[in-house]
Amino acid sequence: MRDQAAKFLPLNPATLHILLALAGEDLHGYAIMQEIARQSEGSYRLGPGTLYDNLQRLLGQGVVQERGRTGDSRRRYYRLTALGRGVLTAEIARLESVIHDAKLHLQAGRPGNA
Repeated sequence: MRDQAAKFLPLNPATLHILLALAGEDLHGYAIMQEIARQSEGSYRLGPGTLYDNLQRLLGQGVVQERGRTGDSRRRYYRLTALGRGVLTAEIARLESVIHDAKLHLQAGRPGNA
C-alpha cells in the first residue's frame, strides 16, 4: 500500500485539503468546502469548480469514493477509500520529514552554531 500511495505524492494543496476534510467523516461537496475553510481558519478556500474537478480526478484514481445518496438525493457524499487514507498518511509523513529537515537547517544556520 505504501508504494501505491507514494506515486500520488507530493499532493497539491487542493487535494491535501480535500483529503484532510474527508479524514474525519463522509461529506457532501459544500460541507467539504466549509470544512476546508474551518480547518484552515479561513486562510484557504476552495471554489466549487476546483473542488469538483479534484473530486472527479480522485474518484477516477480510487482515492475517494461516492458513498451513495441518502436523505436529500441531490447531495453526493464522498469518503476516503483505504488507498485514500494511505495517500493522506504518506503525505503527512512526507510533510513531517520536510518540517524536521527545515528545523535542522534553521538551527544549523544560527549565528554561533558554525
